[in-house]
Amino acid sequence: MRRVSRIAVASVATAALAVTVSACGSSSSSKSAGGGDKNLGLALAYDVGGKGDQSFNDAATAGMDKADQEFGYKSTAVEPQDGESDADKVQRLETLAKQGYNPVIGVGFAYAPAVKAAAAKFPKTTFGIVDDNQIKASNVTDLVFHEEQASYLAGVAAAKTTKTNTVGFIGGVDVPLIHKFEAGFKQGVADTKKGVTVKSQYLTQTAQEGGFSSPDKGENAANGQIDAGADVVYAAAGLSGQGVIKAASEHKIWAIGVDSDQYKQDALAKYKASILTSAMKDVSGAVFNLAKSVKDGKPQTGEVRASLATGGVSLSDSNPVFKDNADLQAAIKKAEEGIKSGSITVKDS
Repeated sequence: MRRVSRIAVASVATAALAVTVSACGSSSSSKSAGGGDKNLGLALAYDVGGKGDQSFNDAATAGMDKADQEFGYKSTAVEPQDGESDADKVQRLETLAKQGYNPVIGVGFAYAPAVKAAAAKFPKTTFGIVDDNQIKASNVTDLVFHEEQASYLAGVAAAKTTKTNTVGFIGGVDVPLIHKFEAGFKQGVADTKKGVTVKSQYLTQTAQEGGFSSPDKGENAANGQIDAGADVVYAAAGLSGQGVIKAASEHKIWAIGVDSDQYKQDALAKYKASILTSAMKDVSGAVFNLAKSVKDGKPQTGEVRASLATGGVSLSDSNPVFKDNADLQAAIKKAEEGIKSGSITVKDS
């Protein structure tokens, strides 16, 4: 369900601008949106699933909130709408740039065409896009990650934990980005324990079909894999991953979360005992760092790719069962060192 809240406004003129934004997508922020030369802060245009996905979009929100706290910004975030076109996304980004937000960040690869178009019209505004590195422009920053490296570690954890020698991978949408998660996970499993079967499934072929935003699809897929013997299931599926975690909890098997430390997510608290670990990527840090670079007058540009070596991807250790398993931790540490040194090259497809 989409989350919609009002944008607080200080004047009639500002209210008119806020209405322009909501024509393309409802704001999920209660912070003011204004125009003029002063930089109000950053603006996020959410990916499918929106705020409250306990994953990808919420990580971006955390980065925005940190920037607001440290810089005194009044940032904003805008929800996507079902069935929207690239033109709708372009209008959303252009409106945010006109209002005085800088940087303007598209959260997710689906924003690539819109970011490219809007950046060309607003050369003095810095635009960011998460999970796409195809845009080459002096005022665009591509915020990307070595997801396959964190997924490799998730594969190590799954292989060391499984008792049935069957584990599962559930991808939200069958696209190259999610193939990276699958490839790293499978390689980590294979390198750690021979004879472990990895069952893979994608929920949809396109994001429009709800692969990243349908917990029921995730739950059904997980139930199928569990029925087939999987006792550890890793999901790279955005909001749909909540259904995977629910199924794991109900069947008393392990789930591996993604993007954020899902063991700590309030909305998943009743399932957290079943969340072994999470393959994280620091979307929050990437968003904050881009905002800081703009504030410092030295905007990031080009590709900024995070890895295990930079601390931009990692495996969470909030679950004491995971953290206190010495054998498992030793295997993960060895894999981390191998990836960082280059002795282990992780496949991304």
